[in-house]
Amino acid sequence: MTKKIKTSVTIDGRNFTVVGEGSVEYVRELASFVDKKIKEMTSKNDKLSSSMAATLAALNIAHDLYKSNKELDSLKVEAKKPLENYDSILEQLEKERAKNDELEIKCNALKDEVIESKKQNELLMREVENYRKALQIKERELMENQTLIKKLQDKIYENQVELIEVKKELEEVLKTIDEEKNLFNKEEV
Repeated sequence: MTKKIKTSVTIDGRNFTVVGEGSVEYVRELASFVDKKIKEMTSKNDKLSSSMAATLAALNIAHDLYKSNKELDSLKVEAKKPLENYDSILEQLEKERAKNDELEIKCNALKDEVIESKKQNELLMREVENYRKALQIKERELMENQTLIKKLQDKIYENQVELIEVKKELEEVLKTIDEEKNLFNKEEV
């Protein structure tokens, strides 16, 4: 059983002793609120008796309480909707988390693939660079070989020309020898 507390308060100039379970501060705050409402009523109409002002203040407080209760009821109804959907929302959340986990796994796998692709790309780029260098070396060798071939072709041409000249000379020498031979043979006969 809770202990009852006695609190002395002043409302509309009268002293009251309130007995209740609320703290002294809480009861004084309520009394101050009621006193303020009564003073508002008398300030608006100074011809009101204290009981009429208290009645009107009570009516205004009751009106505020009624509106607050209606609003509270409405909020309770609104608050029930999410609670009623809590299980389905929780289930949906779990599904989304599972999808998120799957996507994260796929994302990590794709990251690994990208890293592996970058490594392979770097290796291929190095290989391409090596081939490029080898190609440059081969192109230089080709040019050198073409130059050598050209020199050799020129030399062959020169040799062929020289051969032709030597053949002509040889033919002339042979012809001369034949003529001399024929001359010798004619002399002998």
